Parts: sequence; structure tokens; C-alpha cells
Amino acid sequence: MEIQAKYNQKGITLIELLVVLIISGIVIAGIYRLFIAQTRAYTVQDQVAEVQQNVRSTMELLLRDLRMTGFDDDASPAITIATPVAFPLSDNSITVSYEYYDRNLAQYQRHTVTYNLNASNLIRQLTVNDVAQPSETVLGNVDSLIFAYGVDQDLVGTPGYGKMDDQNSDNIIDDNDWLTAAGAGTRKVIAIRVVLTARPDQTVEDVRKQVSPRTLTSAITLRNLAK
Repeated sequence: MEIQAKYNQKGITLIELLVVLIISGIVIAGIYRLFIAQTRAYTVQDQVAEVQQNVRSTMELLLRDLRMTGFDDDASPAITIATPVAFPLSDNSITVSYEYYDRNLAQYQRHTVTYNLNASNLIRQLTVNDVAQPSETVLGNVDSLIFAYGVDQDLVGTPGYGKMDDQNSDNIIDDNDWLTAAGAGTRKVIAIRVVLTARPDQTVEDVRKQVSPRTLTSAITLRNLAK
């Protein structure tokens, strides 16, 4: 009886094995597709975070140079900053000058910094005491770099001196008070607004299709000129 019962036990048939394999394949395919989707989403989000951080870091570097515009330490009268903001003004590039004390060399230096676009790269060119240093690319995949200018035409001692002019006299400094390079002409510039737009690495198709350009706008008063 025991021998007969052992022979009557059923095993796995070929059809059952095929069904299991098919179900397993469907599950594995689903997991794989989910993995690919998650990987693509991660890549997109990583590129978004990277471009936002790069734009923010570049803007900080640019604003740092702009804040120094016209700085001239009285301890070094031999170095003069005749034109802190270079003329003619431009809507897409800027050149500013300031004095910088190099602690390593224990001397004052005249720094002239130019920012401009070369194709889609934002280039920073530093010149120290009339000697040009190697240019550096501070940001790639740049769509646009736009400068607008705040000017001050008030005379020394008048209430508005040292403040950005209210172009439309509405007692509010808004978009209408920022001038293009042509509008500012050769008037005294005491404030600058920067609009920087860049996009992520375009070699990744998902990023190219899904991520729009990122724009950062900042405005500062040139503290060494607004006095």
C-alpha cells in the first residue's frame, strides 16, 4: 500500500512549468520597467538640481564682482579706478574694475573683470594690473545673459543723490526704472540687474525633453558708487 501511494503522487507538468515561467517573466519585466522609470526620473531630478545650483553659484560669483565695482582703498593712491563700469554699456556683457589687496603678495592690485557669452558658455575674464589672466568658463549651456542698469542723475547734496532714479516718477522702483544699455547711455550707473538663464546637459534625451531652462534674476546696488 505504501509503495502504491508513492507512485500515485503527482509532480509538476510541463504546462505548469511554462505558466510559472511566463508569470515570472511578466513580474521581472514589470520590475525592470519600474527600475528604468525610476532611474530616468532620478536622472532628470539630478540634472534639475545641478543646473539650479550651477546658476545660483555663478550668479553669486558675478554679484561678488559687481559689489566690488569701484572699490578703491585710500591706502593705495597710486591705483585709481577711473571708470568702475566700462563704457559703452552692453545688454549682454559687462566690464567692471575695482581694487583688490592680495595678501600673499602684500600689495594692492587693480582688477578688471569682464563677463560675456561665447556661444552658450559664460566666460569670466580677469585682468590684473593690465595683465590678462587665463579666461574661465563659469557656466555652460547658457541661453541668455541680460544686464539692466539703474542710474542716478541727481546732483550732490540733493535728496535723490546716491539713489536709483525713479524713471516714471511713481515713487516705486520697479521694472520700468531699469534701463537698457542704450537707455542708460553714459549716465552714472549705481545699480545693476542680472537675468541669467541656463539649461541642463542636453546630451540626455529625457532631460532635454522634460526640463525647461532655469532663470535667476538678481539686482544689487553698487555700494562704492552710490555715494
